[in-house]
Amino acid sequence: MQVSDPLYQFLNNKVACTTFMGWFCAQMIKVIIGVITEKRFNFKWFVGTGGMPSSHSAGVTALTASVGLQEGTGTALFVVSLLFTIIVISDAQGVRRSTGRAAEILNKIMDDIYWKGKIQEDRLKELVGHTPIQVFAGIGIGLIVAISSYKFF
Repeated sequence: MQVSDPLYQFLNNKVACTTFMGWFCAQMIKVIIGVITEKRFNFKWFVGTGGMPSSHSAGVTALTASVGLQEGTGTALFVVSLLFTIIVISDAQGVRRSTGRAAEILNKIMDDIYWKGKIQEDRLKELVGHTPIQVFAGIGIGLIVAISSYKFF
């Protein structure tokens, strides 16, 4: 494999690998928590959104920490990555959480209507956004993965 091969370059890109590992670790923790609490495995826990910890927060935090460790915190690339991280985390906790709450309320209304025999509709997805603790847990995972990646590997 040549060094100019794009796939080789991507697979050897420490920022990309660290970002993926931050996301992957958070998703694996979600699966483990789900198996422990519900005593069963559900593949949706691995690919789905929402839940503890926030894989969005873990991934973007690992990205920004990696960029900072590799390129320095005084670079334009770090600032762009930091602003991207702030937007994603704000969205994960704010807008997406509000959407999930609205879905929960609409599902209760639809249950009331269904039980009265008037309408039957598909349920809306309620687990969309994250609580602050889920976000902070994701940030912690992202930081641990990035720092470990640059310190030990």
